Amino acid sequence: MDIGSLFDISASAMDAQTTRLRVIAENLANQDTTGSAPGADPYRRKTVTFRDVVDQAGTPLVEVSTVGRDNSDFGTRYDPSHPAANADGYVKTPNVNSFVEMMDMREAERSYSANLNVMQMTRTMLNRTIDLLK
Repeated sequence: MDIGSLFDISASAMDAQTTRLRVIAENLANQDTTGSAPGADPYRRKTVTFRDVVDQAGTPLVEVSTVGRDNSDFGTRYDPSHPAANADGYVKTPNVNSFVEMMDMREAERSYSANLNVMQMTRTMLNRTIDLLK
């Protein structure tokens, strides 16, 4: 593996983490979104799955495999005046836990930052090599 492929590896990981952050932001934005009709399902949390791929040059990369749905159970809240309340007065609430989303966000941010540091260090090494050759 040449030093130039380090940029490709880090860039692919940063792109995957950017997608993960976008999905986390969408989950947080919809954490209070309920159904509009009685018994209707609310917003279902999205998840991101990564996979390893190898490009034509043999460089191992990371990419988003799927943006799926979390099939865990919805919560309920008693609110008989809500338009989506069932006959018993309960409204289904999304399966989004803001604490879990914040921890996922922190992990994605750290991974993104680590890959950015790899790119910066690679650039520094290349610049020092060029300086030595002068």
